[in-house]
Amino acid sequence: MPYYLKIKKLDIKTGQSNIVLLNREEARRYGIKAGDKVKITWPDHSVIAEANTSQKRVKLGQIGFYKDIWEKMKISPNTIAEIEFIERAKSIKAIKKRLLGKKLNYEDFYQIFSDIAKGILTRTETTYFVASSFIRDYDDQELYFMTKAMAETGEMLKFPHKMVVDKHSVGGLAGNRTTMIVIPIIAALGLVIPKNSSRAITSPAGTSDTMEVLAPVSFSAKEIKKIVKKVGGCLVWGGGLNLAPADDKILKVSYPLSMEPYDKMLVSIMAKKVASGVTHLVIDMPVGETTKIPNMKIAKELERKFKYIARKFNIKIKVIMIQTEDPIGMGVGPALEARDVLRVLQQKDNYPADLANKAIHLAGELLELAGKAKKGQGAAIAWKTLESGAAWKKMQEILKAQGGKYDIDPNDIVLAAHKKYYNAPKSGRIIFTDNKGINTIARILGAPADQLAGIYLNKEFDDHVKKGERLFTLYARTKERIKLADKGLEKINIFKIGK
Repeated sequence: MPYYLKIKKLDIKTGQSNIVLLNREEARRYGIKAGDKVKITWPDHSVIAEANTSQKRVKLGQIGFYKDIWEKMKISPNTIAEIEFIERAKSIKAIKKRLLGKKLNYEDFYQIFSDIAKGILTRTETTYFVASSFIRDYDDQELYFMTKAMAETGEMLKFPHKMVVDKHSVGGLAGNRTTMIVIPIIAALGLVIPKNSSRAITSPAGTSDTMEVLAPVSFSAKEIKKIVKKVGGCLVWGGGLNLAPADDKILKVSYPLSMEPYDKMLVSIMAKKVASGVTHLVIDMPVGETTKIPNMKIAKELERKFKYIARKFNIKIKVIMIQTEDPIGMGVGPALEARDVLRVLQQKDNYPADLANKAIHLAGELLELAGKAKKGQGAAIAWKTLESGAAWKKMQEILKAQGGKYDIDPNDIVLAAHKKYYNAPKSGRIIFTDNKGINTIARILGAPADQLAGIYLNKEFDDHVKKGERLFTLYARTKERIKLADKGLEKINIFKIGK
């Protein structure tokens, strides 16, 4: 039975799913305990939230809204809200089933993702579901059910084209901002490539974090269709849409541990491709001891699963597995990576060749997969598109369409105010690069939350260096962040120098 309370705005942000605060005595009267779910309705709005209780922060007759809720919704002074207790979510049974090692069906997954998307499951309950992925791998049928359910609990972004292409990296390799080069190359050649990406999980920058240095990335489905119709491609944040909406909330609970189950990663990628109507897809899967995918055995099993799911949804796919330990590009962190991308697209003298070469390779593979180039000729076409300036011109169109800085020079990008140089302790050749270490130090410096923070790698794997020569440069907004990174570097050896 519903009851009514006056909304009080609390000047606190939780950074979590919707949470409201009830007076402890009030909650007791209505049989509500901390952690219970309630539905709150007021004129033109309703929200499902987790209830917390307090003796002093809210009075009898009040319900406290944290900033996470009231900043997004218009609430007039003295607004009265209707409060209704919600019984425990049905999806809890499905999560328990999974934790006990049992298989889930399509209905189970649909209920879980629907409840996560609607905010019915708490952050803790969602974490239990993510953690259950580490208990045992999902079988092929479960992966199909998960992908289908995750896509179908959100909006299906369909484009009026027979062919919609995409390129996606599984992440985990420092730098590697190839997507922002591949998309304008492909779009410049007349293919439709509406790219939506997630934020960084295990790395100091994702494609969306880096693109946001140059242009807004949050758009509605209607706005994206308008951008794509105009310029043939886009580089947007998938979390700003209602595509596979449960996924972004799952990513948030994965972020603190910098861990993402392989099956969850695979489903996250493929659900968004299904929801975006992708017909041809190239997957970039870096493989190496200090990357997200540590060895070829795991990579080949993931390739098999990617192909299985793609086949179920009639998506033509190619998985590119490249053994590597070395970061791609010189910058690590949103602003530094954006600078690298611009240097490649504008063909500056100091552009990172490894970033350009890998982007060309992936673009070539996508052109061949889509039948726009004969086998073995895709890379040559991609190179010509880059060197002619056509790719940069297309990127300018995309930046302008997304409201960004379309006439920007790489040197215009602002970096963090504080920096520190690290020099080689001895002469020799760089024989090992710790990719995980680079990611860790860049995150200590503040990336990706701080777009200006990160590491610039003045040297790379296999380079010969002299004692005292600069190896890398740290960038941070504060001296304190530099000091924290210094402390981390006492235990983390980014470069190993041999003879």
